[in-house]
Amino acid sequence: MPVRSETMSAITQCPECGTCFKVSQEQLEVRHGLVRCGRCQAVFNATAHLHDDQPSPQLDLPIMHEEVPTPSASTSDSAPEKHEEQVPVGEATIPFAALTAEPQPPAEMAAIEQEEAAKPATLAQPITLAEGALEHHLAVPKKKKRKRRWPWFVGCLLLLILMLTQAAYFFRIELAARLPGFKPALMSYCALLKCSIPLPHKIDLISIESSELEADPAHANVITLNAILRNHAPYAQAYPDLELTFTDTQDNLVGRRTFKPGNYLKPYDNENQGMPPNREVSVKLHLDTTDLKPTGYRLFLYYP
Repeated sequence: MPVRSETMSAITQCPECGTCFKVSQEQLEVRHGLVRCGRCQAVFNATAHLHDDQPSPQLDLPIMHEEVPTPSASTSDSAPEKHEEQVPVGEATIPFAALTAEPQPPAEMAAIEQEEAAKPATLAQPITLAEGALEHHLAVPKKKKRKRRWPWFVGCLLLLILMLTQAAYFFRIELAARLPGFKPALMSYCALLKCSIPLPHKIDLISIESSELEADPAHANVITLNAILRNHAPYAQAYPDLELTFTDTQDNLVGRRTFKPGNYLKPYDNENQGMPPNREVSVKLHLDTTDLKPTGYRLFLYYP
């Protein structure tokens, strides 16, 4: 009777190490032909590396090409010899790996068969995409993500510029005071926004170092106020207003007068430049106290 032909697997070859092994059609369809070599662990497309040479069609034919006569008593002595002559027919069971287009030495064939027996699942097991394949599949999304990032970058840059612009507006006085070299740029900026950059008004950094009232010998109802003001700030400040209060012997208010910087500054003092940093400014005022008869006074500094 003819021998029943079995469904045989295809043969693929690892392009890295040259190892050949069997894969089935079901295994090729699981991951689109991607498999891992059991020897070098390389990932490759088994479909692209299938051998063109197919198994010999003689394997599907009956083993016996002629009818073997029934042994008789007369030929019983020669039966062993005919049995030995049938051995070549049994060569149809040669392993499939030996029928590849590039036959390998017997030692390599034995190694292949041994690996197939030891790691059948590893050799033919479909695997997930390797790192290189993942990079290939993810290359396009990465480009898309990069293209989508630039609007965020531009938006953040514009937001940063807006924040810096607002900070420059709200802190323009301090910036101009502490960074004099930056003041021309701030003035140009304020010219666009129609704002001004006044001198700082830190009244807590200005003190009255000394003050006194003196009678004017040449005029009976005239007294002279002498005072020394000091700016403790490391930058120039606006000159403050002065408030002078007169009191009587009971410490009751009998009169009050206020003085703008233009009233007490000397002709050579520039009000627009402000009080010099860490400098003292002397003040001298002649006051007419007719009908007041003050016995005491208080001097205050303030910004209107």
